[in-house]
Amino acid sequence: MTVDPVEHAIRAWLETVVIGLDLCPFAAKPFRQKSIRFSICRSPDTAIGLERLIEECRNLDADVSISTTLLIYPHSLQEFDDYLDFLTLAETLLSDQGYDGIYQLASFHPDYCFANSDSDDPANYTNRSPYPILHLLREDSIAAAIEHHPDPENIPRRNIALARNIGKTHLHALIASCRQAVAPEE
Repeated sequence: MTVDPVEHAIRAWLETVVIGLDLCPFAAKPFRQKSIRFSICRSPDTAIGLERLIEECRNLDADVSISTTLLIYPHSLQEFDDYLDFLTLAETLLSDQGYDGIYQLASFHPDYCFANSDSDDPANYTNRSPYPILHLLREDSIAAAIEHHPDPENIPRRNIALARNIGKTHLHALIASCRQAVAPEE
């Protein structure tokens, strides 16, 4: 069996960028425990993309062994502004479906750019990924992780400083290498 190339790229990104650079100090444990669900929405249709989000919430509801889900959109949301519009719809849908306080979305995109930030700022790479992603997190897990972290407030500042120190060229190359990696045969 072969590993899906989209999933392989996201796994490589998690290992080399998110975990490798320690951008998220909470990612290594669920990655090692294989409790991250990788779900790929191949439809370019917005309505189907939103339906998939609710399906993934239901999967999390039903299976407590899944700590978090990465919902990947490789064939849609390529424009960052379209992605932001979709993110707004997704957050509204979560609220409308009664998931406030249960799940939270984190956002990642190949062209991620923080508000009021220059698009060339290496700090944007803290949220850049090989493909558009909605990261569904359990709010109770977030609270527990933050409670046990010695300095959670400093994580974003540390990441920004690290990204700027590493530089845009190197970070871009790291993410590009994740997309170009060949999925292994199993």
